[in-house]
Amino acid sequence: MAGHNERLPTSDTAKQPDHIELKRVGLSYFTPRQETEALRDINLSIGKGEFLSIVGPSGCGKSTLLSLISGMLKPTSGTVMIDGVEVSGTSPKVGYMLQHDHLFEWRDVLSNVTVGAEIRRMDRVKARRKAVELLERYGLGEFVRHAPSQLSGGMRQRVALIRTLVAEPDILLLDEPFSALDYQTRLTLSEEVFHIIKDQGKTAVLVTHDISEAISMADRVMVMTKRPSTISSVREIRFDEGEQLSPWSKRQAGRYHDYFNAIWKELEDHVVSVI
Repeated sequence: MAGHNERLPTSDTAKQPDHIELKRVGLSYFTPRQETEALRDINLSIGKGEFLSIVGPSGCGKSTLLSLISGMLKPTSGTVMIDGVEVSGTSPKVGYMLQHDHLFEWRDVLSNVTVGAEIRRMDRVKARRKAVELLERYGLGEFVRHAPSQLSGGMRQRVALIRTLVAEPDILLLDEPFSALDYQTRLTLSEEVFHIIKDQGKTAVLVTHDISEAISMADRVMVMTKRPSTISSVREIRFDEGEQLSPWSKRQAGRYHDYFNAIWKELEDHVVSVI
């Protein structure tokens, strides 16, 4: 088990510079009556092309951590850096995928996918070309003129991911993007999203309450404590069967249950300490 300020090496990411770095990050919310400390002394490094999952008790600040990385929130203390530069606001390097797809029902799939590029004032012809290419590559080419209401929940989330990719971010922040889906669709979509992210070579940070999802999709799983939240542990996910396993294959791998049980126990200890 790694301490909160330790970054375990992996075969690929250890050779590359850190893409995201948080140094002694803290965040407090202030009201006229009191200060509420949400995050305390967060130290974390994430390499280029790495997939990190974050789990922790409800309300511990997992989504808040994504907001700090994205630049939508500013830490009360410490620094957040991307490629060695301190984050001072939202950046085109970062894309955000939320629990709900937020597709516009009055726009067809293709025009929904280009929304982010329009907001960032990217070249519209180039963005449209890329949108069509990605929709076709990931099985949605025949739905470009469909309305979002004509798509299944899983297809809508795939459209939402492609919308994020068209804006060409280097980093993808995924805030429980599968939690509103039924179990079978969730399994299928997590498999698809994993392969899309790896195919595109993106750095990804996933917030989830699902331990299985966290283990099967990530290179490392980070466990957070109750509030004021810090990092309890960071586990490197490695399997004897090899490093190129799909999420479904990881769920069948020999060490999967060891990881699951260890993370479950750690989370249970944090929850029990609150009661």
